[in-house]
Amino acid sequence: MDQPQQTVGVQPPGTTAPSKKDMRRIAIASATGTVIEYYDFLIYGTASALVFPHVFFPALGPAAGTVAAFATQGVAFLGRPLGAILFGHFGDRVGRKKTLITTLFLMGLSTVLIGLMPTAAQIGVAAPLLLLLLRILQGLAVGGEWAGATLLAAESAPKGKRGFYSMFGSLGGAIAVVLANLTFLIAGLTMSNEDFISYGWRIPFVASVVLIGVGLVVRLKIEESPVFRREAVRSGTASAPLAEAFRKQPRQMLFGSGVLVMVFAFFYLSGSFLASYGTAHLHLAKTTVLSIGVLAGVVWCISMILGAVLSDRFGRRRVILVSTFVSVAWALALFPVLDIGTAFSYGAGVCLTLVFAGLVFGPVSAFMPELFITRYRYTAAGFCYNVAGILGGAVPPLVAAPIIGAAGSLALGGFLAVLALISAVCTMGLKETRHYEMDRGELVAG
Repeated sequence: MDQPQQTVGVQPPGTTAPSKKDMRRIAIASATGTVIEYYDFLIYGTASALVFPHVFFPALGPAAGTVAAFATQGVAFLGRPLGAILFGHFGDRVGRKKTLITTLFLMGLSTVLIGLMPTAAQIGVAAPLLLLLLRILQGLAVGGEWAGATLLAAESAPKGKRGFYSMFGSLGGAIAVVLANLTFLIAGLTMSNEDFISYGWRIPFVASVVLIGVGLVVRLKIEESPVFRREAVRSGTASAPLAEAFRKQPRQMLFGSGVLVMVFAFFYLSGSFLASYGTAHLHLAKTTVLSIGVLAGVVWCISMILGAVLSDRFGRRRVILVSTFVSVAWALALFPVLDIGTAFSYGAGVCLTLVFAGLVFGPVSAFMPELFITRYRYTAAGFCYNVAGILGGAVPPLVAAPIIGAAGSLALGGFLAVLALISAVCTMGLKETRHYEMDRGELVAG
């Protein structure tokens, strides 16, 4: 199957490799943007667990309202591959920087509007329909964000530290976990439950406008990827990047779409469904669940950094494989640990789940961009990432409650174990990429 190879040629003016100072700026820009975008995305998940069943779906009752709230969360994942195709197309044709500014603006606007929305009590069925529309726009924006943020760093970083620098785009999402839970925790501690459901939940959404301004300033100051600029001068840009990716690297597109299924399943289950599980099933206090969420976000950050650093030393594929195979066993142990019912066991379950996910997510930030050549890298990496998001991020939180209701929590653990095994098998179908050059314009058989 196709193997990447560097194309050698004259380096166009203005496309020299970034300095260490430039790399620090690019890393900060990657992380800052994804902090904002995933903060916006994650506060929706927390609100789905704690507030939206009461605010937007009160007629359905608590159980059905929670399912409906998570369904609107899942709709965004359906929009993510479309966002990957749309923004990936422009990212591969007009550049990474301009596209990332656009995704940030769209995400911010959608999130602020959610915070300003009238409730079902005020406008009836129009409220959940508007919520659904804004959630789709969020999905489109996030669909184009991760690939651009990570490959901007990957295409600029020195080979030996590519895993570390590429990780910053994903690290922003981990920092967002801390901020999202902390914001809701502060709101919950400073107001009554009635006030929180009435108006307090809106504060995290509207407050994101400040983060958006910061993110736009940071991204406007960075330079375009030198690898993209060289490819544009050397060979032009792809007219149909998605079709070209499937035609030239079908195996990488297929298996790449499965590598992150486990990460999405573990991450979004921890961030949304387990928050509901902790309060409704284990009867833990909301502040306890949110406090553990903050701690879990810190653990997620540390494990992601560790995974990225290890991948620079031992290889992306090896770190991902070991972590996913261990995750299969952990998935089966997760709910027996949670069902002990104490705050400590709940915290251990959530934190360990994110440790294993972080050890995979760190290396994947470089692994996914490295799989593809420059002409369609944005589209291909984003498409694989967001297809995995549907399988791992949208489906498990939506089916978790019905599975537990019908067959118990062990059955849900078995379902998670199958998803982790899918990720392991897909990783086995791909080759190590640590030594590949990012400046690639051709493929050779091998």
